[in-house]
Amino acid sequence: MLKEAESGVPVADLARKHGMSVATFHTWRRKYGDMEVNEAKRLRELEDENRRLKRLVADLSLDNQMLKTVNSKKW
Repeated sequence: MLKEAESGVPVADLARKHGMSVATFHTWRRKYGDMEVNEAKRLRELEDENRRLKRLVADLSLDNQMLKTVNSKKW
């Protein structure tokens, strides 16, 4: 899609064709415009891994907080 825009197709036409807003297209261009396809795929993989790890840290933090609460109560 970015290559189509580089070839001269109007951005509004591309956005309509692909069912997205012009603002989204410009966001993608800013984010992925200077990348090759393999670099964009690698970025997507890293973002997915980062999202998964953040979720894991949040879950473990909740578990840790729960254990501290249970441990702090006097039996």
